[in-house]
Amino acid sequence: MSKLKWICVTGISTALFVVLTMCLQVPVFENYYLCLGYVIMAVCLYSFGVFSGTFVGVAGVILYCLLTSGLRGMPGWAIGNLVIGIIVGLTFKLTKKLKKNWLRAVVNFIAIALSTALGILILKSLTECILYGQPMLVRMGKNVFAFVADVFMLEFSLPICMSMDKIIRKSLNIAS
Repeated sequence: MSKLKWICVTGISTALFVVLTMCLQVPVFENYYLCLGYVIMAVCLYSFGVFSGTFVGVAGVILYCLLTSGLRGMPGWAIGNLVIGIIVGLTFKLTKKLKKNWLRAVVNFIAIALSTALGILILKSLTECILYGQPMLVRMGKNVFAFVADVFMLEFSLPICMSMDKIIRKSLNIAS
């Protein structure tokens, strides 16, 4: 894929991440909701690679936060999405080579759960602990809801990623 096409796809995907996150909010806990932008992040990680998908997740959450709540919460979310993007993107790259679909699904499922735990429960909580001066356990307790919602959306995205990959590659003339 040419650099220009890659930049365009990544930019459009980032905008779509923001739009889906802002416009389609499915509430699940207190003030937490299912972030449908994660579907776009996951598809980009799967079809366009670690850098594209991670950029979509990090830039998308930064833009979303700036548009809705300013800097409140943004550093923790950005760091969390950075970690999730790198780990999940690398896992997707490695598991695409697996012949057994069930094994691919299990490895991806575990990578999503572990990276989200690291990114949201630990690093987002630690960032907020430092920025807001709240105890780590308090922040982790509040971020459990975000962790559950994010893991659900990323896991929900797996079959979408796998089914859309061939369509995306064919329509954009990308070699497998």
